[in-house]
Amino acid sequence: MKKFTAILLLTAYLFSTTELHQLLKIPVIFEHFDEHLKENKSISFLQFLDMHYMHGSPRDKDYSEDMKLPFKTADNCTAMISPVLVPQVLPALTIPVTFSAETKLQAFYPGFNHSAYLSSIWQPPKAC
Repeated sequence: MKKFTAILLLTAYLFSTTELHQLLKIPVIFEHFDEHLKENKSISFLQFLDMHYMHGSPRDKDYSEDMKLPFKTADNCTAMISPVLVPQVLPALTIPVTFSAETKLQAFYPGFNHSAYLSSIWQPPKAC
């Protein structure tokens, strides 16, 4: 039952938001082909499709009937637009670096005696 409901909802969605509803007009193709066949007995179905779909929509005597064929007009369809924004590539930020010859770099605090500190790390704990 879940599968049937999912298929039903998907079909309803696709028929209402895409041009899939045009497939319901397929019988119109065969009716119109039959009309052309009565006028010209030597026309094939591929020639009929070529005449109606490959050469645009010329205004001939049966133009109104031609526009009833599937995929000739876009009607009753919701247009959905999903914009894709591509970020611009920004130039690398450059920060001017200034050097001073008088600057002294200190790796440690001047009052810190590092040699005494390192030797006291490995001492056994003292009893209180």
